[in-house]
Amino acid sequence: MQGAVFKPIILATILCGTLDILLATGLTLMRGREPAAMLRFVASGPFPRATEWGGAGSALGLVVHFTLMAVMVGVFILAARDHPSLLHRPLVSVLVYGLVTYVVMNLLVVPLRFPAAWPPSALSIGTQLFAHIVLVALPTLLIARHYLRA
Repeated sequence: MQGAVFKPIILATILCGTLDILLATGLTLMRGREPAAMLRFVASGPFPRATEWGGAGSALGLVVHFTLMAVMVGVFILAARDHPSLLHRPLVSVLVYGLVTYVVMNLLVVPLRFPAAWPPSALSIGTQLFAHIVLVALPTLLIARHYLRA
């Protein structure tokens, strides 16, 4: 049964991570900024000097992004494996999971590392809620339902 969660975690990480980084790239471009700089900023969360590392910092930003995504989707898939009822109420599960990931990332993790990011703008709240609910929670739930249903 342990191996049964590996594939959905990898697939959800790749799909959700790609959807989320595409949204972030689009928003970055709309603001007239460079995606490479945005990725270096992501890397600067755990590696503060990454903003000075050029292409290596941008590549590290992708690694950090997909690592965070693996944690987010892994938590849900492991929880769904142990509590299959999460898969039977998809709307509730998607909304709660999306809100929980939003709160953890945007109201705890980001403000602790980047205090200037607080308070978030209305646009930031909207785009991040969309990302966490539609681009992360929904695909994760669909993948979990596909692979974990008996």
